[in-house]
Amino acid sequence: MRLLLVAMLLLLALPAGAQRPDARKAELDQLFTALKAAPTEAAGAAIEGRIRQIWQQQGSPAVMLLLNRGSRDLSQGEADVALDALDDALVLAPDYPEAWLRRALARFHRGDYAGAIRDIEATLSREPRYFPALQTLSRIAEAQGNWKGALAAWEKVLEITPRTAEAQDRLEMLRRKVFGEST
Repeated sequence: MRLLLVAMLLLLALPAGAQRPDARKAELDQLFTALKAAPTEAAGAAIEGRIRQIWQQQGSPAVMLLLNRGSRDLSQGEADVALDALDDALVLAPDYPEAWLRRALARFHRGDYAGAIRDIEATLSREPRYFPALQTLSRIAEAQGNWKGALAAWEKVLEITPRTAEAQDRLEMLRRKVFGEST
């Protein structure tokens, strides 16, 4: 038993990029199981952080450079320039969910909701548990005034990570928008 505990701690200490793909998948599966059972928002946030870290480490340095450049450009209000960098990242890593999500964010900020939704679908086809994509999908639906869609996407987020930050507040707000004030 003690040997198993030591092995688990070593596995968690390894950077995700140093793990074999099957070891990364096994760790992610364990983390998602723990995420569903997280007793508090703080515990959930810690597990979410580790999951995001593993996802981030799956990108090559060149792809991460392009993603960071795209995010920087987007934060400076240059969505078109950001899209160029994110398109380049997808050429290098067409199966990398984070690249699809970042491009979805750039498209969302440009007002290209249909393109953003297509990119989120591409993200989720590569990793159905990619809860940041579902969170973004909920925000896109909200921006379109599609409260039922926003609620449906948020409920999927909560299936994966029920203790995500401000989860219940957002759920209640969306339910009020869909069902009225009396819910």
